[in-house]
Amino acid sequence: MSTYKIDSAHSEITFKVKHLMITNVTGRFTAFDATMEADKEDFSDAKITFEADADSVSTNNEQRDAHLKGEDFFAADKFPKLSFVSKSFTKLGEDEYKLTGDFTIRDVTKTIELDVEYGGTMTDPWGNVKAGFEINGKINRKEFGLTWGAVTEAGGVVVSDDVKLHLSVQMIKQA
Repeated sequence: MSTYKIDSAHSEITFKVKHLMITNVTGRFTAFDATMEADKEDFSDAKITFEADADSVSTNNEQRDAHLKGEDFFAADKFPKLSFVSKSFTKLGEDEYKLTGDFTIRDVTKTIELDVEYGGTMTDPWGNVKAGFEINGKINRKEFGLTWGAVTEAGGVVVSDDVKLHLSVQMIKQA
């Protein structure tokens, strides 16, 4: 069994939400952890766990970040972690996988599917074996209890329900 831990210095956990339905606002989590365990070289039997600190959300806007950490969205004081536990990691093609698992935000857990592109495995200059993955998916925030909404004077939606997820991840093989 090989165990891999996320290399937070070389990984990004980001999301995009449409604002006023005309542009995307990008956010990220700056504090997170992940583990992957696999027996097979192609990772097709991988078990993956991930968590992010809700309080580490950043959109480069202090006021918006405070709103996201508050009761309308993550309620970080009551629900400090967002988490994911894999159910399956299915190889679809040479470098393509479907990752299915339980994603929890606040106190709501839903099964989600993510598209994964395996970027390869490489040994860094210090002898660490690293595996790279690009992970994409989409969730409906309202399904997770993030129901805050506002409407413009003209009746337009301020924040979309759909949230695009994008993770660029390097995993380090543990000795």
